[in-house]
Amino acid sequence: MARSGNPASRQPLNPGQRPDPQAPRKLPQVLMIKKEDVVAVRPQAASATASVEMPRAQSAATAPVAPGASTPAVVRVVSDDDLFDMGAMEGMTMADLLGPDERRSKGGGSSRRQAPAVADATAAAATAAAAARTVDDFDFDEEAFLAALDENEPVGTTGEVVRGSVIGVESDGVYVDIGGKAPGFMPKSECGLGVMTNLKERFPRGLEIEVLVTREQNADGMVTISARALALRQSWEKVRQLEKEGKVVQVKVNGFNRGGVTCDLEGLRGFIPRSQLNEGENHEALVGKTLTVTFLEVNIETHKLVLSEKRAASAARFSELEVGQLVEGQVVSLKPYGFFVDLGGVSGLLHHSCVTGAALRDLREAFQPGDRIKALITDLDPARGRIALNTALLENQPGELLIAKEQVMAEAADRANRARSVLRQQEQAAG
Repeated sequence: MARSGNPASRQPLNPGQRPDPQAPRKLPQVLMIKKEDVVAVRPQAASATASVEMPRAQSAATAPVAPGASTPAVVRVVSDDDLFDMGAMEGMTMADLLGPDERRSKGGGSSRRQAPAVADATAAAATAAAAARTVDDFDFDEEAFLAALDENEPVGTTGEVVRGSVIGVESDGVYVDIGGKAPGFMPKSECGLGVMTNLKERFPRGLEIEVLVTREQNADGMVTISARALALRQSWEKVRQLEKEGKVVQVKVNGFNRGGVTCDLEGLRGFIPRSQLNEGENHEALVGKTLTVTFLEVNIETHKLVLSEKRAASAARFSELEVGQLVEGQVVSLKPYGFFVDLGGVSGLLHHSCVTGAALRDLREAFQPGDRIKALITDLDPARGRIALNTALLENQPGELLIAKEQVMAEAADRANRARSVLRQQEQAAG
């Protein structure tokens, strides 16, 4: 049995070409076994049906016929064009090709048809429930959350002063409970100012101390602390306050070098230059002696503390003075801007604007160098050693000092009381 047909129709299609679904299709070829049984083949058969019937037709055509068996009336031969025709699959999806999934439902076709609708309803209900759920539905406990944060928060940042109790002493340092998940460690060299010989005696167990955090916690949660650093910070703050107030302090000389002598003040190392010593020519002999000094420079950033013995006398004098006080002194020099008056160890400035309430053409109209005068203190600056004086406040009328200087000076004590009231009024107006 041979196939007939156009050889050109059996040529394979180009993979890049797709058959045109609108093109007219060729009629399938029919092999007639019996002339009397002519069967017409319908041209409208789908290519999918042709593909399914082709194996059956081939097997029927090629299978041997058993004796006595009836011969099939018609054998349909499917051409290569029908076999590779993809036009019937145009627009079909993978779900259409695979068909319904039998495993989704065991209840037959009706259940399989209802499964997508049930799934869609379930998904819609879940979406609505998720949208309607609020934060409170998650059982959020704010207090428990904040407590957990507090427990895990690091204790002690660099530069922070913390308080704790001693829980252990070792040969290399002290362990202090400062409230963290691990105790703070204070090295022996940081246990205080000076040399520490007996740590257990200095830091008994349970002792409450304040320390400065010098290094934040490591991987084990332990921080490094220092009592020495805290003491130094407090010492610098105290010394700076003493300088601001112009105080006089006493120090003990503990060493010397070519430029001067060294001393100890509030645990800090101070330096007194030779030019600021009363006995600068023989400064080596001052070791071990106590000197009265005041401050020249206090610099916390550079740890520079410079003192002066010569200025201590003036600083002591400053401690006896106050604003509004009537003082007596001698004019020692005349400058274009005013007079310098020696007040007994310190000098005050009588500015030309504070001499008299009248116009002053020449300073010599009021005072001459060597004159003894009385004046009111209107301003004090111990740190810079400045004292501001005023004689115009002692006048009953502007210019009185120029025509009755002796009377003004004689009545200065009584007139000072009225002048103090004026000063207080000026301070209140300015403040």
